[in-house]
Amino acid sequence: MTHIYKNNTYKNLEAQFNKLFRHINVGSYKTRERYAKAFKRFMIFLAKEYNLQKLSNISQKHILAYLKYMQSKNLAASTVKTELAAIRFFHDSMPYTREKLPSNDDLDLKRRTFGGVDRTWTNQEYNLMQSQAMMTGHKDYVAILSLARYAGLRLEECFRIDTNDARKALETGRLFVKGKGGLTRYVPINKPIRITLTEVLKTTPNGQKLFVAPYDKTHLAMKRLQCFISYHRKTFTGNRITFHGLRHTFAHEQYEKFIQEGYSDYKARKKVSELLGHHRDDVTRIYLSDGDDNA
Repeated sequence: MTHIYKNNTYKNLEAQFNKLFRHINVGSYKTRERYAKAFKRFMIFLAKEYNLQKLSNISQKHILAYLKYMQSKNLAASTVKTELAAIRFFHDSMPYTREKLPSNDDLDLKRRTFGGVDRTWTNQEYNLMQSQAMMTGHKDYVAILSLARYAGLRLEECFRIDTNDARKALETGRLFVKGKGGLTRYVPINKPIRITLTEVLKTTPNGQKLFVAPYDKTHLAMKRLQCFISYHRKTFTGNRITFHGLRHTFAHEQYEKFIQEGYSDYKARKKVSELLGHHRDDVTRIYLSDGDDNA
């Protein structure tokens, strides 16, 4: 669509946008720049499809059409939401507008719209499951859920961690993870992970795995945790969430963090893929679109 940039309609919209952009000081510079790129993509669409003359005339029909266009391109749900957030950001800064733009709720823009069943955990679901683990005396489950939630670890990756891995992570600020297919990676540890590892080390003998007792079998320990989640999730969310959904939550939040830091959509996805340990953009898109994937 590069030919659109020579279109007089687009140039007119661009002139209006540049004037608006110069007077906006809300948010960080990187965020404004990221949103500006997104809004210009929207302007290309408006110039081509509607020959729109004034940005102040943007209405619900334009948003609905652009949403349909993005869905046809199979963009990740997080990408779509970021694009819409950029449009609302600049529209809210315009002095005179004809219509209020629809919210995500108005558009019924739920994550599951872009994939199968939404496995991503909400903060409430995570906190409730943590409370269930604490009340039933499963401090190990509290720790494992934290590792999945804040480091994006797979179930088997959590159960592979031993005391040496934990201590090195606390010393270096990054956790060595042996993942699927023998692939290895280092995951930066944040405050929740540092607290989790410190607490677990207090009760785990040197040289042992953090979450598998010497007399136990790893696959049985993993199965018990999965059964725990399956049993307790029914009390507050039905059968929607799984352990692996915490990895989806991690992917979403890391992606949004990178976007806010000014990374492009592609670079943000690339950095998320590195943290997840698969280095494949197609798999990252599944996580961000909430497809039910176990990668």
